[in-house]
Amino acid sequence: MKLTQDESYCMKLISTTALSRSLSISAKELFALLLELGFISKKDKSWVLTSDGKKKGGAYKESQQYGKYIVWPEDIGIEIPKTTSNGDSTKLITATAIGRKFELSPDKVNFILSELGWVKKGLKGGWLITDQGKKQGGIQAENKKSGIPYIRWAESITDSKSLNETISLMKGMESTQGTKDQNGQNGQNEKEDVGFRDKFEAKHRTTDGHFVRSKAEIIIDNWLYMAEIVHAYERKLPIEEDVYSDFYIPTGKVYIEYWGYENDPKYQLRKQKKIELYKKYGFNLIELQDKEVQNLDDILPKLLLKYGVQAY
Repeated sequence: MKLTQDESYCMKLISTTALSRSLSISAKELFALLLELGFISKKDKSWVLTSDGKKKGGAYKESQQYGKYIVWPEDIGIEIPKTTSNGDSTKLITATAIGRKFELSPDKVNFILSELGWVKKGLKGGWLITDQGKKQGGIQAENKKSGIPYIRWAESITDSKSLNETISLMKGMESTQGTKDQNGQNGQNEKEDVGFRDKFEAKHRTTDGHFVRSKAEIIIDNWLYMAEIVHAYERKLPIEEDVYSDFYIPTGKVYIEYWGYENDPKYQLRKQKKIELYKKYGFNLIELQDKEVQNLDDILPKLLLKYGVQAY
């Protein structure tokens, strides 16, 4: 059947790069979106159409200059979100695009974002935004074909100090991110924390090899180890301020603080500042003092269960 002029116009096919220009996003962002939508996949370092991509009107074209490449209907009708969850007009990227920036797989990026507390695993797969993630500019999205949820982020997320530090630690590198506050606000927090560490040296070795700063922390660390609960000691909070928790449990995203030195005014001031930060960012916090440490078997399992962490 011969197409009319109008039908021929509607069937006009353009390259992915040309389509990205018409949608006012970068080609990398469009490839990431098409991948998230399930219209394309990667095979032998090349992009290939999926059955859903073909249904959407995608096809192959060949030229002497570029070889075989994918083309799309000019009016493909892909919805491109234009704002973040906090209302800023900005380009949005996916975990795939973030992964390209840091040379990580999308799955690895999502697990790092989960460790930071910005996303959580969906009950039926995919990823869901958390309150902390919304504060970082993320918005919830969904694959229209499969219904699998995923997150889109403001392009500036790749400049996040917390994200860069976490990725650097994961890769075994030193973070290149400096303090942001030129007036020294973050730097002062760091000096206070370093001063505390210098005063109370971590010289007590626990069963799992951690070096902690007090006998009470030995008891807590050993209890977590014997309960087979994965934990970190002195984990930096995923915030711009340079603050470290005593213990961090990835399962449940729970922080544990042991409050000793109750008669030290400077320590009490430091304690109050940390508690305010935990409240400010809505982190899950368990607070322990000497009386709780002496009775962990009865107290800690109940406190952990509140955040979905089961002991024994």
